[in-house]
Amino acid sequence: MEDWHHGGFGLYIHWPFCEAKCPYCDFNSYVNAAVDNEVWEKALLSELDRHGALTRGRVLNSIFFGGGTPSLMPPKMVERLIDRARVHWSFANDIEITLEANPSSVEASRFADFRAAGVNRISMGIQALNDPDLKRLGRLHSVAEARSALTVAKTYFDQVSFDLIYARQDQTLEAWQEELSEAIDMSAGHLSLYQLTIEPGTAFGFRAQAGKLAGLPNEDLSADMFDVTNEICAKAGLYAYEVSNYSHKSLESKHNNIYWRGGDYIGIGPGAHGRLTLGGKRHATRTALAPQAWLERVKLQKSGTSHQETLTPRDHANELIMMGLRILDGISQTRIESVANAPLEIPSHLLDMRLLDLRENQLRATKSGRPLLNQLVQALMY
Repeated sequence: MEDWHHGGFGLYIHWPFCEAKCPYCDFNSYVNAAVDNEVWEKALLSELDRHGALTRGRVLNSIFFGGGTPSLMPPKMVERLIDRARVHWSFANDIEITLEANPSSVEASRFADFRAAGVNRISMGIQALNDPDLKRLGRLHSVAEARSALTVAKTYFDQVSFDLIYARQDQTLEAWQEELSEAIDMSAGHLSLYQLTIEPGTAFGFRAQAGKLAGLPNEDLSADMFDVTNEICAKAGLYAYEVSNYSHKSLESKHNNIYWRGGDYIGIGPGAHGRLTLGGKRHATRTALAPQAWLERVKLQKSGTSHQETLTPRDHANELIMMGLRILDGISQTRIESVANAPLEIPSHLLDMRLLDLRENQLRATKSGRPLLNQLVQALMY
């Protein structure tokens, strides 16, 4: 059995367009008033056909429409993409088909059509539950709109998740506790909770560099917010199956688990990344970032993939470590060593300090170790 079977097989389709660019966002997204949907659909279908020929006979566990804002896509386009995927791969009985959405009334009005198209899970970018902070984050919706859209989503989808960002400007620990409790009351059993990070090249990044992004929490307050997030979610029965993701049992994101558990996934669309095992070797793929450049590649070269690299066994093992330590279950030591063709050296002091835990062949980051993941990964890499 090839190693990717441990994680499964997924398909990621990137829709790069948004109504506005959020100041914290470093995703490959663009504001474009006029999108030729017919041209985009043709290119995406072409890429599905190409990857289908490379991976015949596989069972598809998940499809994820990400962005950008894929809820701006015409539902009929989404339906045709799902139907074309079904031509190339057998769908798992419990296949998860997720579409990211903004909680505007316009997009919520399409939820029934997306459900009819085959989408069975919605992931909403709510980000904050007070209007002043939504404006600071560059969001176009209000809290009232978010609540309304969430209600509509729950009507059509059994699985609904939404994102919040914490450690925001001038946010107190008490305010975050109240907001998180409110979010749990609103939730359908899955939350993605991210600390605000200031990424280079974003509007927030430039403001911070110029000393114009006041009120960001210090490291101690950020750590306290992380701790209280885990405590409040645990009390509510939402377990931290990954560093930033909390859910009831059985409501974990199947697609994201493919990433964290080292499965194979196809990446289609501008800036999409993929991991594919072909001919017994694992390959890292990425596509052209700029939408027009990606379209031109698909049209002229019949391939949106701009770079494909064969990973060495140790590169592959390092990725398993980096991703596997993010999840509560951890990663099999035997699996890492089998992929790397070399023993894994685990520094004993990390076990003694209870930052790492090794039991029954599973290597995990402990509760104390999870805030130090980057350092742990560095200490373990080949």
